[in-house]
Amino acid sequence: MSEQDEDFAALFEASLKAKPVAKGQVVEGTIVKIGAEVALVDVGGKSEAVIDTAELKDDHGALDVEVGDRIQATVISTSGGVTLSRKLARRAATDRQIEDAYHAGLPVEGAVQGVNKGGYEIRIGHSRAFCPLSQIDSARTMDPAVHVGQRYTFRIVEYTDGGRNIVVSRRALLEEAQQARADEVRLAVVPGAILRGRVVSVPAFGAFVDLGGGVQGLVHISEMGWSRATDASEVVSPGDEVTVKVLRVDEATGRIALSLKQATDDPWATVPERYETGQVHTGRVTRVADFGAFVELEPGVEALAHASTFPPTGRRDGWAQSVPVGTTAAFEVLSVEPDKRRIGVALVPDGSTRAAGAIGASEDIVPGARLTGTIDRHERFGVFVFLAPGRVGLMPIEETGVDRDADLARVLPAGSAIEVIVQEVDPANRRIRLSRKAVFEAQEQAEVREYAARQDAPPSERLGSLADKLKGAWGRR
Repeated sequence: MSEQDEDFAALFEASLKAKPVAKGQVVEGTIVKIGAEVALVDVGGKSEAVIDTAELKDDHGALDVEVGDRIQATVISTSGGVTLSRKLARRAATDRQIEDAYHAGLPVEGAVQGVNKGGYEIRIGHSRAFCPLSQIDSARTMDPAVHVGQRYTFRIVEYTDGGRNIVVSRRALLEEAQQARADEVRLAVVPGAILRGRVVSVPAFGAFVDLGGGVQGLVHISEMGWSRATDASEVVSPGDEVTVKVLRVDEATGRIALSLKQATDDPWATVPERYETGQVHTGRVTRVADFGAFVELEPGVEALAHASTFPPTGRRDGWAQSVPVGTTAAFEVLSVEPDKRRIGVALVPDGSTRAAGAIGASEDIVPGARLTGTIDRHERFGVFVFLAPGRVGLMPIEETGVDRDADLARVLPAGSAIEVIVQEVDPANRRIRLSRKAVFEAQEQAEVREYAARQDAPPSERLGSLADKLKGAWGRR
């Protein structure tokens, strides 16, 4: 085969491989020649495509490409050859280009020159077009004048009377772009994904977050943060940029559940490293319940100051008056249970560094210990005695040493000090059994032992002891 035959065969094979192009298709090609009016672009067809040289120039009129460069352009016509356009989205200068853009569905750039009752006057190249008020933006415009003087990209939706009647829409392009973005975003919205978004509204039950392309998810108020929130508006506001974690995606309804708090580290993960029994931390009372006060030690870490940790006041709920919601004070850590996400604390009295009081640490509360406590309250079955923060014991009626017919509240008034002996401690159920009667019995036994000891002493010591007592009694008279 001759060299000429080989060249012909190569050209023929290339022509067979050439793919047909359609109007509106975006193609890539190599510039092979640049003329004064048009340039030739090799797009892989049987012949080169043409493009206006003006479309290869920058805003200052200088060429921004050269022979051999590859460019992307859109096919605007296939009649009598392939015609390309690279700048219709920026500058449509001729009626032919505008008509081609209409038929190809290509966007064009226009300047908003004025507004009237029905819509906007748009200048596209040398042509005038009309954009209805509803088509200038994807959202309702409160002040139509804000668009005047702006340059936007439009889609030609109507082209009649040889270009004398042109209607355009910017909204159509915005919605297409939003849909494309929404499709892209939905691919990324999967359980566990961490995404950026913008808060669009904050109803009472949470916050709606736009993840892009109009795809919205809900952050329920329970997921607003590690701290307890009662009002979502206290955490975020419309327009805030936030980072969220995708919790669930309901394929049937398209609903997306998001979380603000789970997009950040759980503060409880490091609680064992930062909180120990005996430490004192500043906390803020967030709410008060019948059984105690909840105290925020840091965002997401809440402790409980049980009602039993407050000194008796003589009233069942009198302790609550010392810690109204919003109170900031020092609290001592009594217990730490990270696995149960629980911390027990006690209010530290003013002027004190610890809340243990004068009776010693709670480790001293063991069977047989003789302690001084404060009467907390009376019940039909006994008396509760405050021993230490978080340590309240029960003294049954029969252990009070008071006759059943006596007025127990008058004999042992709330708030008064009382000496008791610990009879039983049940750590599992946090129960402590106390006895005042045992104190009397111990005193009697001590007196008996003292009397017996005196009886065993020599007569001179017994007489001396009797003389000392008589002398002391005479001195008190």
